[in-house]
Order: sequence, then structure tokens, then C-alpha cells
Amino acid sequence: MTGISGVSDTSDAEGRASYLLAGRRVSISDLVAAGLLETGAQLTFERPRIGETHAARVSKDHLIELVDGQQFKSPSSAAIAAVGSGSFDGWHAWALDDGTTLDALRQRLLDSVAAQASDEVTVQTSTVRHEKLKKAREGAEAGRPVSLTVRDLLSWWGAERRDYLISQQVVAELDNHSLATLPDFTAVHLDAQVDLVIAPTGVGGGREPEQSAATTQPAPEGEGDHSLGLTVGNLPSAMAGVVSVSPSATFEEAITEMAVNGYSQLAVLAGTRNLRGAVTWESIARARHADPNAPFSRAIIKARDVTYDQHLVDVLPLLADFDFVLVRDQANAVSGIVTANDVAAAYGAMATPFFLIGELDQRLRRILSDVFDVEHAAALCSPDGDRDISSFDDLSIGDYQRILQNKDSWEALGWPLDRKVFVKRIDELREIRNDLMHFNPDPIPADAVQKIRHMIALLREYAD
Repeated sequence: MTGISGVSDTSDAEGRASYLLAGRRVSISDLVAAGLLETGAQLTFERPRIGETHAARVSKDHLIELVDGQQFKSPSSAAIAAVGSGSFDGWHAWALDDGTTLDALRQRLLDSVAAQASDEVTVQTSTVRHEKLKKAREGAEAGRPVSLTVRDLLSWWGAERRDYLISQQVVAELDNHSLATLPDFTAVHLDAQVDLVIAPTGVGGGREPEQSAATTQPAPEGEGDHSLGLTVGNLPSAMAGVVSVSPSATFEEAITEMAVNGYSQLAVLAGTRNLRGAVTWESIARARHADPNAPFSRAIIKARDVTYDQHLVDVLPLLADFDFVLVRDQANAVSGIVTANDVAAAYGAMATPFFLIGELDQRLRRILSDVFDVEHAAALCSPDGDRDISSFDDLSIGDYQRILQNKDSWEALGWPLDRKVFVKRIDELREIRNDLMHFNPDPIPADAVQKIRHMIALLREYAD
């Protein structure tokens, strides 16, 4: 099989072209549907270094079926089960009789979809992204990984922030090209630098290691533990570098570094990975108070370190006790420092829009409940009666929008405002509210906060 069948039909071609826009992982079913893989096709997983060969076939349900009857949706899960241990990239492991790997078929599918793309701007964006990902994979395989900021990476998908859906799409399309980011793009700041590398050995990407050792079986493909919520690395200072002194430094050197930089503490490092502790204004004062001739080592205190991908909420107890933690990056080097003030600023930036959305919701609910009865609201928000709406507390911002879209409801308010413009802004605020509820690691844009403030001010003017 050398091509994708049935692509002459226009609707079919458009359906295939929309594949890249869906932002999901290629599946065995996709290969079968595209005519690149047949039901019943025999697959082989060769491990020549240890003289093993494992066999499987494509089942009628488009699953990979091992000789013992076990069936798997994920090629990697099938490879792990066939061996009985270890961690493998099944897309590179399983091959047809002619040696063509499943990954080669996957790339052929992606190439074909990109070639069939229409002239729509969104599809063009997907095609350009596909080419960038192909080149990134070539660079990664040659040991020359593409390096870029998280912000620039997101721009490939036309995004500015990492909401849940965009992050899922990025992960899926990287996985289709056997790529991953180092460090994890979801766990660092928007302006942090990441490399596009060949995905680590395991479900979802990577190659068989030179020496295969038994490991804990990874999660099913598509269920990787990518960061949810704020991580330490999402804070700007966590990966921004750290000013340090060596264990053999002098008091004058440490004091000067702290004074010129406005720091309250300094890391004490012997190399980038060997953390010896830290010094603070307090530890220096205590050492010199106890002995004016004390060596610098007397001022060094124990410093706590955390990894960049730890959840920030889990680090709060350490910050409460020690005021700061040093951060290690993906290479275990000390990459930055996070203080209690950094965390307070981060949570403060997140809390403000939450409180504003809460006030907006309460004001809209009070306005509508003062003018309409709950039966009127229920008739508009659930015309089929499939929801139990017994009070205005059962309504969402989307429901408020449905009520205000109704011409009779709007006229009952008696506001000298344009209904369409007002409802359009409510819809924008609904999307902002939904974005907030996903606890994205990136703050919402400043103009979004201003939109909420302006609407609250308008409601105060016309309803109070």
C-alpha cells in the first residue's frame, strides 16, 4: 500500500485535512481507515540484541492482538505486554513483513493529510506546523534539537496561553512525531526555553534502550502525567538562573552580591548541581554576632531544594518554614530560586480575576432574580425541561446569557443599552470564566480582567 485510498471525494479530503486540527494522537484505526494498514496484517517486534521476536496482528476491531489473544489500542502497551516488562515505543517497535514500521505509516498519514489541506487559513496553519514538527524531529534525531521558548512553541498552534485543550493538542501532535519537550513545556514559565527532543523511551514515544531493564509499567498512551495546575517551574524565577557564591567565599563577597542585587539570600554552590546550602542576612548576622572572626562557613545554613515540576501547592509548607526554596531543572542543576513573595504574587494574580468573576456572577443573578421569576428563567434556559432549575442559584453565566438574548426579557430590564453588544460581551466573559475554572498556569490577559471590571461597573450603574 503506497497511498491513502478514497481521497478524491471533496468531503472526504476535507475530513482528512481536519485531522491535524483535531490535535489528537494517530491511532491504528486511523491507519486502517486511510488504507495504509489492513485488518489482519501481521506485525513483528524484533529485538536482535537479545535474540527475541514477538508477533502480533491487526484485529478486526483495529487493535493490536498478541499471539496469546491480548488486545491493545496502544502499540506501546502491546510491545510492553509482549515482552512482559520494560518500556518501549511501540510505533517504532512493530513493523510489517516488509520492515515498514507503524511510525513510518503514521508519518505517511500525516504527510498525506498536510498535502490535501485546503486553502483555509486554519488548515494552512496546520500544514506549516506539520512541516515544522517534521524538521524538529529530523533535528532531534541528528542531535540538533530545536530550541525555543514555550511562548514561541504555542504560537505554532496559534495560541498565547496554555489552556487545557491547547496543551492536550500540543502533547498529542508532538507525540505523533515522536517528540517531547525538555523540560516539560507545561511545567515551566511561558518565557522559559525548551528543546524539542525525541520522546523518552516509554508509552507515547522514544526508542528501546540499549539495555532493557524491568520498570514500572507506564500509563496507557494518552494518559501521561503532564502538569495540571501551577508547578514550581511556572514561576518566572524558578528557571531564570541563580546568583550564588562558593563555599570558600568571603563575607564581603556574599554581602556585596546580596546588596547589589537586592537579595535576601544567596545559594552556596560547588558547581551547578552540588548545593552546599545558602546564606541570608540573618545567618550572616548570627554568625558574626557569635564570633566577629567566624569563617564564612559558619553563616551557611541548610537550603531546601525542589524540582521544577513539583506542584506548587506541595511546596507551600517548605516556604512557610524557610521563606525560599532552590529549584532544580530537568538536568538536576540548580536553575533558580522561589521565595514566599514569588508565590504570593502568583496566587494573587490568579485570585483577582476569580473574585471579580464571582462578583459579576452575583450581580447578574441578583438583577435577573429581581426582575423575573424562576419559571421564566427555566423556560428559556431549559425549554425541554431536562434540567431541574428550582432557583436562580441553579443558573450559570451561560444561562444568564440565554435570558438576556431573549428580546422580551431584555425589554423588561428597561436599560438604554444595545442588547446584541451587551450579550456579546457576556459571552466573552463566559469564556473567560471557563478559562479560569481550568486553573491554567498562565495568567489571563490584562484586557480580560479589565473587561470584567468594566462590566461590573456597568451593572453597578444600571442596577444599584
